[in-house]
Amino acid sequence: MSEKIQIFSDGACRGNPGPGGWGALLIFHDTQKEMYGGELETTNNRMELMAAIMAIEALTRPCEIIVTTDSKYVMNGITEWMNEWKKRNWKTASKKPVKNKDLWQRLDKACSLHAIEWCWVKGHSGHNENEHVDFLANKAIDELLI
Repeated sequence: MSEKIQIFSDGACRGNPGPGGWGALLIFHDTQKEMYGGELETTNNRMELMAAIMAIEALTRPCEIIVTTDSKYVMNGITEWMNEWKKRNWKTASKKPVKNKDLWQRLDKACSLHAIEWCWVKGHSGHNENEHVDFLANKAIDELLI
């Protein structure tokens, strides 16, 4: 796996639940690809997950990836919590069903094909790519509400 791809992802929601959007930016060498989409009735966490899922699923062969997100939910879920959820048959430490299990399982499957490094960045802090994917997520909501 020699190809290194940078992915920036973000989700947004107006109301929680409410109309939501996700945005992603994939960067490979000098090439950039923007992606975004949304749902009329969703949550912020689901949109954060969808941004990462859609970006990773867009890759057509195994890659080395750096995913940057401003979601501690996504970051902690994929790097810290998921292995324990799987051991407990998708239950939390308090024996409750894992929220958004469908998307966590989809993200897990998408990640299994790649070597991924996860990075967290503070949202709305002036990080150029993070601000851009936030813009894309909100653009998705705007387009849904037209």
